[in-house]
Amino acid sequence: MFVCKHCAGHFEGEAVRDANGDEFCCNGCKNVYAYLKSQGFGEFYSKLKKGEQNLAKPSSKHFDKQSASSMFSKLLRRDENSPFICELEVLISGIHCPACIWLNEKALSNLEGVLELNISATTSKARVLFDERKTALEDILNLIIAIGYDPKPFNEVKGANNSLSREYYARLIVALACSMNIMWVAIALYSGYFEGLSLGAKKILHFAEFVLASPPVFYTASVFYRSALSSLKLRQISMDVNVSLGILSVYFYSVYAMLSGAEQVYFDSACMLVTFIFTGKFLQTKATQKAAQELENISSLFVEQVMSVKNNSRIPSISEFKPCDVSEVKSGDFVLLRSGERAMIDGVVLSGEASVDNSSINGESVPVGISKDDALLSGALCAEGSVIYKATSSFQGSFLNKLSKLLSNASFARAEIEELANKISSHFGWAILALCVASFVFWSVANISAWSGVNAFGIAISVLVIACPCALSLATPIATLVAMGNSTKRSIVFKDAKVLETLAKCDIIAFDKTGTLSKANLKVLSEQRFLPFDDGALLALASASTHPISKAVASYILEKTCTLSPFSQGALENIQNIAGKGISATYKGVKIAGGSAAFIKSLGASLSDDAQDSSIEYYFMYDNKLVARFLLDDELREGAKASIKELKKMGLKVLMLSGDKQIVASKVASELGIDESHGELNPEQKALLIKELQKSANVVMVGDGINDILALKSANVGIAMGSGASVSVGVSDVVLLRDELGDLVFALRQAKKTFKVIKENLFISLVYNALSIPLAMAGFIIPLFAAISMSFSSLLVVLNSLRLKGQP
Repeated sequence: MFVCKHCAGHFEGEAVRDANGDEFCCNGCKNVYAYLKSQGFGEFYSKLKKGEQNLAKPSSKHFDKQSASSMFSKLLRRDENSPFICELEVLISGIHCPACIWLNEKALSNLEGVLELNISATTSKARVLFDERKTALEDILNLIIAIGYDPKPFNEVKGANNSLSREYYARLIVALACSMNIMWVAIALYSGYFEGLSLGAKKILHFAEFVLASPPVFYTASVFYRSALSSLKLRQISMDVNVSLGILSVYFYSVYAMLSGAEQVYFDSACMLVTFIFTGKFLQTKATQKAAQELENISSLFVEQVMSVKNNSRIPSISEFKPCDVSEVKSGDFVLLRSGERAMIDGVVLSGEASVDNSSINGESVPVGISKDDALLSGALCAEGSVIYKATSSFQGSFLNKLSKLLSNASFARAEIEELANKISSHFGWAILALCVASFVFWSVANISAWSGVNAFGIAISVLVIACPCALSLATPIATLVAMGNSTKRSIVFKDAKVLETLAKCDIIAFDKTGTLSKANLKVLSEQRFLPFDDGALLALASASTHPISKAVASYILEKTCTLSPFSQGALENIQNIAGKGISATYKGVKIAGGSAAFIKSLGASLSDDAQDSSIEYYFMYDNKLVARFLLDDELREGAKASIKELKKMGLKVLMLSGDKQIVASKVASELGIDESHGELNPEQKALLIKELQKSANVVMVGDGINDILALKSANVGIAMGSGASVSVGVSDVVLLRDELGDLVFALRQAKKTFKVIKENLFISLVYNALSIPLAMAGFIIPLFAAISMSFSSLLVVLNSLRLKGQP
């Protein structure tokens, strides 16, 4: 019988040997071992040497450029601003302990071109940010294989979770069945102490308990042993180390007592220890999986192909559309969306009519009609009809893909309070181990019987088992997972768990006006023409901007002059879009510009200071002359006033930041009950004001994402409304997929309640340990009650976290 030098597996037959005489079960293990040693990763084996857990056999796969692209292209995202920067999400099969994570992080981080790397210990999911000019996708995959692991598409993780659930069900059934039967034997033994039982009968019953206790101890509890060994390899004492020592100590002491003919054994206690503790772990795992699954459901909306035609000068007929891989569609291509199909690309409808269902994205159950010139967001399901639309982004830049990325990355970051709890928990095990030894020594030297009747050994076991750093480590992640899942159902997406904590601590909330407090459904009230000009020039210029004011002017001109086409913007050259100010271009050789009063003045136009109108203004210059002025008005969102009132009740200071004139900003602020407003701010000024406020408080910025990107990024928490989510989801910390301010109030309440629950969980855990450990050391608690108490404390934390479910 040989033991493989790499995977530690036992095998018979002929061994494969290297130049040093080390024995391997196969060439794969030999090659991986040689590779790790040559790259300076030999420390990996020292992290494993204290345990007997076998590594997975090396995969024989090898990826070339074509096979890597065909299998993983759907999981590869490119940065729109830096197309060579790619992000890969991959499931690394074979990871089973912290040493495996260490090895993968060490190897991949040393690969040239890898810019950032995160590996989730719970899902074995890796997120790799790399520069494909320096390293290729296949290089990353082949390196994972070279160090002994198997890269797989992350969509296989659901099957892995189902497999884990089936395994845990089987382990729990074994523990429960053996526990129920062993209690009947225990009853017979306990009753025999009072009524008399022959020595032979006792031995038979002791052996029956031994048989019944062994499956739970060696099968059900093996999950604790694996985790304990992994902790010991990294020289840490986790809760599973304490639990494993407690279970095995009780079991092997009972074996010794049975063989030596002692009066009392503790097989029933060992069996019940396993059952109660594993039941707690099972319920924790199910709660975590269920909460985490709610954050991953968005990935089920993806489809691999769409009907598309490459960009050309005319709208194609339906017969010209062909199936195309969704990753190959580029901005400007034409896409056909038919009944029953889901849009994978953002765009603008060119022809046709359809009814689309957005419930999977924003929770709105009522289908919405779309027709020519309407915007279409990816994720929408075509319930009826069909449309041809022009893509305004690639799949990588689409709203649905950005949303999926936001949800996917949520599992990597941890809240600050969770990091603190984990640090406390990491030192907790050593302290408990020391208290266990101290208790054993004291009661052994004292040579007296404790109040509970257990001896020094039993007291030490009780101390080991009753201490529960598990409840401490569960205090934050379960609550944040439940809260984030709860918010997702309400169409509120949090970037990560840190945002919940930061949002709960915020003191000031600043709002953009247009598109946030108002509907951004601007209407032109009046126009004033100073000189004649070409309406086509104004329509082309206004259509080239995404700002709500420009879009309103474009709609007004289009309705007024039906013969013009918004696609005349193709005649524009030298387009310059100045965020929050205006836009300029050359139209048929003539310089034109449109935007705010400040922007027009900066171009040399002279404006009369007539009545301080409280309407929104848009000016148009043609051939360097001011030729027109438009007055517009906006409608406030329903519930905006009530939402502001609720936010102020929560103790938040509410501000409004706007690019409109101060008189317009003050008027809107007065209507909504906002005490402080700032007008005539450009995007840079908004960001500077946010930074100034941050000197004395934590600030939330809420905007539509169109001209608020700098402010959103500058704030402690940036919140984007659904109307601007397609352009702001990448820089926002929270996205409100529905255009409802009530969801903002819900998000803030959810964050504050979650933070309160986390503090309650920490209090429960710390008070439990502060009370239970001294009682166990004093001999007042037997091992069986210690197991029940420990499991109860963990379950109490989980149940307290689950109170967040469904809360308004």
